[in-house]
Amino acid sequence: MAESTNSDAAAASGEWEAQLAAHRSRLRQMVAFRLDRRLAGRVDPSDVIQETYLEATTRRHEFEAKPQHGLFLWLRFLALQKVITLHRHHVGRAMRSANKERPIEVDGGSNTSAAMAIQIVDRNVGPGSAVAQAEMADRLTAALDLMEPTDREVLALRHFEQLTNAEAADVLGLTVSAASKRYLRALARLKQMLTEHDLLLSAE
Repeated sequence: MAESTNSDAAAASGEWEAQLAAHRSRLRQMVAFRLDRRLAGRVDPSDVIQETYLEATTRRHEFEAKPQHGLFLWLRFLALQKVITLHRHHVGRAMRSANKERPIEVDGGSNTSAAMAIQIVDRNVGPGSAVAQAEMADRLTAALDLMEPTDREVLALRHFEQLTNAEAADVLGLTVSAASKRYLRALARLKQMLTEHDLLLSAE
């Protein structure tokens, strides 16, 4: 009986680990996108995911009690909380001690705008002046900051994190139809911005 129980527990554990592993690539994409560039070299997205998996395993009963949002979105939530904590700890501490870095809005705003701007500029501009690239990213960040917060976030979720429309709607608390309309409107506005800056939006 004991051997059977142990075998069942091992099987359940292995099944859970397989479920977690199935989402690793998408979670890593999200973490890499959301991490502030000032943390490069100090924080590895893989470490964030590993910590997320440890917490998820500890809190597995919470997900199983309310699984309606799906495992991926629950894991994404846990991982995003860790990213926010890292920003507050590392970037916030640097700002307090050196007072040199501009404030970072860890829950969205300029942080999301900067993440999108950096990726767009990286995809459009080849090796060259780091100063010119930084200036271009700053101008694009400022333009993105002028968008409605929900429009900016739906762009981040759909185009940069590669969430499905249904997943983005769930995250934003919108209907699927409303999320789709928001995305199309925001995408058109973004393309207009990029045209003004002589940039293209990669399909990746």
